[in-house]
Amino acid sequence: MSQDTEKMKRIVAFKKTLEKKVDELKSELEELQATLEAINSILLERGFKRAEIAKPPAEIEAKPSKEEVIAEPEFIPPQPPAEKEAVMPLKAVTGELLATLYVGDDSLRVLPAEDKNFNINTPPFTPFLVERVLAKMQEKNSDLARTGQLVPEKILSYNIVREGDIIREIVIKHVDQDRLRELKSSIRWTLEKMHEKMKSQS
Repeated sequence: MSQDTEKMKRIVAFKKTLEKKVDELKSELEELQATLEAINSILLERGFKRAEIAKPPAEIEAKPSKEEVIAEPEFIPPQPPAEKEAVMPLKAVTGELLATLYVGDDSLRVLPAEDKNFNINTPPFTPFLVERVLAKMQEKNSDLARTGQLVPEKILSYNIVREGDIIREIVIKHVDQDRLRELKSSIRWTLEKMHEKMKSQS
């Protein structure tokens, strides 16, 4: 009997190890998928003319949720960090500050660095971050809500606050911890590529 008990303990321990490994692989898979989407976006850009890549703001406005804030003609300054928000710098591989992230319990705010004027029309902002990341996440949440697996109030939503074509703040609400890592990686990659394009064009 004692041998059976010991055997069951080993099986349970092995099961926990497998579950932990599965969780790790899921996180790695999400990062790889985000990277793959980024590569696909780059390849997509290579196949189109610049005028076709730089989509007008109207297309971006039609994609996000109804909560999107377009601050025109008067610019509304971003709100200061709340007490419960964690502040995280978002840097390029060179160490240059791209933006600051303010992470709340279920929200994420992105404030570009003061010396960075990221244009909403600069790839890969629209084709990758908006259409392939944010819109897809929102779509998945909507599907879950339709099947009763998620309450409608918890569907991911995002607002793009801008001054003209310059992005001043990105607000993402109803972000779970599983998606926070993917969003941070996707946003950093997007802003870094946008910054590289801006430097090459200046």
